[in-house]
Amino acid sequence: MKILITGGAGFLGSNLSEKLLKNGHEVVALDNFRTSLRSNIDRLQDYDGFQFIEQDVIEPFDLECDQIYNLACPASPPLYQIDPLYTAAISYHGTVNSLELAKKNGARIFHASTSEVYGDPIVHPQVESYRGNVNTTGPRACYDEGKRMAETLCADYHRVHGVDTRMVRIFNTYGPFMNPDDGRVVSNFIVQALKGKDITIYGDGSQTRSFCYVDDLLNGFDLLMNASNCHEPVNIGNPEEFTIRELAEQVIEKIDPDLKTIYLPLPEDDPLQRKPNISKARELFNWEPSVKLSKGLDKTIAHFTEVIK
Repeated sequence: MKILITGGAGFLGSNLSEKLLKNGHEVVALDNFRTSLRSNIDRLQDYDGFQFIEQDVIEPFDLECDQIYNLACPASPPLYQIDPLYTAAISYHGTVNSLELAKKNGARIFHASTSEVYGDPIVHPQVESYRGNVNTTGPRACYDEGKRMAETLCADYHRVHGVDTRMVRIFNTYGPFMNPDDGRVVSNFIVQALKGKDITIYGDGSQTRSFCYVDDLLNGFDLLMNASNCHEPVNIGNPEEFTIRELAEQVIEKIDPDLKTIYLPLPEDDPLQRKPNISKARELFNWEPSVKLSKGLDKTIAHFTEVIK
């Protein structure tokens, strides 16, 4: 098939592009490098079926394709808060433009939503029917509410126009080709440790996250995209829960046991718990993650060791 990936030069987009190219598909990656890395597409240029378009998804785009993965959006709090109006705009206009193209082509479209739609949850673990606890006017709302609006658009395009939609709610994901400077906790800790700096923890480190290795996530993407009649959001993430302090301890042990931790105030609206209920993914297409955090960290550390030499 010919597959369009918006945000195709990002962490997830470039890894997904490579996976699809290896499976024999043609891939068109669209990105404006606002928060992604040009180096992420270097390895993709060797594939005959790869095409890159440098463009902002806020502007309409037109091409023939069979499937669309709508991944374009800044995804880490430091980056999406730099220009909150742009973050909100890309969630709306980028999704509308992708849905319009899917409608025109009769293409199936996969929208990358996020566990951030649950906000700071009071239901734990988070199940898809939970409607969330989101601060609509806080500093993270540009992303949280933008993604919630994008889900609404997908649902309405399916209801009104019959567009064949898929929606995934992504929980914390890590792995090779993350942006070292994007501010996500796994990359932050690894880069700090490799540079011999003490590890910065926001809050007391007791807040929890569930870390999914990128290969597991993309296997879930593939199964969800190709599942039949699955138009409601589906959680994809690793249900094994760790405190931020435990993550820091693993990174320190693997890189430099002499490093110390520094504690800073917790940012506003930062969730205290985050863990997916993945029963729906198990039932619909028999998906669950297989890569343990320790093994995934080893692979991610090896990548960053090469990148930040």
